[in-house]
Amino acid sequence: MDERFEALRFDGESLILLDQRVLPTEETYHHCHTTSEVEFAIRDMVVRGAPAIGAAAAYGVYFAAKEAKNEKEFNNLCTFLGNARPTAVNLEWAIRRMQGIYQANKTKSDLLELLLKEAHEIRAEDIATNKAMSKIGNAVVPHGATILTHCNTGALATAGWGTALGVIKEAFYSNKEIFVYADETRPRFQGARLTAWELMEAKIPSKLIADSTAATLIRDGKIDLVILGGDRVAANGDVANKLGTFMLSVICKAYGVPFYSVVPVSTIDFDLASGDLIPIEERDGSEITHVGETQVAPTGMDVYNPAFDVTPHQNITGIITERGIIYPPFKENIARLKRGEHL
Repeated sequence: MDERFEALRFDGESLILLDQRVLPTEETYHHCHTTSEVEFAIRDMVVRGAPAIGAAAAYGVYFAAKEAKNEKEFNNLCTFLGNARPTAVNLEWAIRRMQGIYQANKTKSDLLELLLKEAHEIRAEDIATNKAMSKIGNAVVPHGATILTHCNTGALATAGWGTALGVIKEAFYSNKEIFVYADETRPRFQGARLTAWELMEAKIPSKLIADSTAATLIRDGKIDLVILGGDRVAANGDVANKLGTFMLSVICKAYGVPFYSVVPVSTIDFDLASGDLIPIEERDGSEITHVGETQVAPTGMDVYNPAFDVTPHQNITGIITERGIIYPPFKENIARLKRGEHL
């Protein structure tokens, strides 16, 4: 089954994004016609989630080629776009892929058509990849499982269907009679605003919980497995994901609860030795001091607001990809994946 909405589409002239800043109370669409507008949409989190950021960036590169008067201007626009957010590797991956098409065809009269075709291909590949990961990941979900998930990893975070939430939907549509707890995911409430909305859209039995409730549920044996996404995976299997993921992994390890990350192979940074080298985005302190327009902290209070944390591979049961599930030893098996071998 597919969603009734498209979070990301191209209408021939503009990139149209379901504005995730105002969900779930409003369903409005944000139109991008320029590289600058795509960069803003990524930076301001109109669009978010590593695969969705990559797909949006591909169209941003297409706009860059339309706007640039020469190759230097084109590369400068690509650099500008790539700096929108630092942690998700899919952003730079998609830009590099599009730049490769530009370099191979820059003297051709149909360059723009070829770039647009590649952007469409990146979007289509992401949807197909999500469907493949969902079927592979469904194998680790027991019948009647109670699943905990964190942040948003559904159709809103991808070009369509979803990564971790895609696995959850596959399990639900396979009649496994699952139940889902969704963390609220402070400070931007992606779980409360977005995952809860997608779970209700799909009619999956679920409850929303405060982030701090998860530890008690895990301790009390009420969670069978944790399934969540990832924004960058290092070559040793360390995973950067939404802040709070590391904490969940520690609790799961302490109580023997399986802990899975679901990511496309494009999210693996094969050249990054470990998670210690992953750049962690720090966002504006107002996300902590305010909830919407309501101030909840004293004026002038200093804030530390990292958007992501890194979960060490020792805490991870498996990493689900479209090419199979990566199990320990992660470094060796990720290297096999890089060489094109079967897992």
